[in-house]
Amino acid sequence: MTDTHVKTPFSSDTEPSGDLCIRTLAMPADTNANGDIFGGWLLSQMDVGGGVFASKVAKSRTVTVAIEAMNFRKAVYVGDLVSVYANLVRVGRTSLTVHLEAWALRRREADPFLVTDGNFTYVSIDDHGRPQSITPTDTPIAT
Repeated sequence: MTDTHVKTPFSSDTEPSGDLCIRTLAMPADTNANGDIFGGWLLSQMDVGGGVFASKVAKSRTVTVAIEAMNFRKAVYVGDLVSVYANLVRVGRTSLTVHLEAWALRRREADPFLVTDGNFTYVSIDDHGRPQSITPTDTPIAT
């Protein structure tokens, strides 16, 4: 089985695109020593959202196997509302790649802005944790 490439328009830094996977509020406990939201917290929120999306596409459990091309564009602060959006990039025999974008909405600002994006690869697994084939589907994926 060959890879299926899904062509989706990714964000141009002006508005979110794709499926909304997770939305959460950045809290004081999520800060680094400088008082900014810790990059690892943001990365984990993206992975959670991407995992939800990947499991929906694969119709099975999935695990993260790679993160590539991460771009930390702007800082996230306590009180920012962080939303993660997913676009399907590629579906292979057992894996899929998802482009994830994290957008923040800051108090007293009208429009959200892109803070982080990157590509995450997930593998579909069976009940024993072994890779399994992803069943092709006709269900449309977010554009």
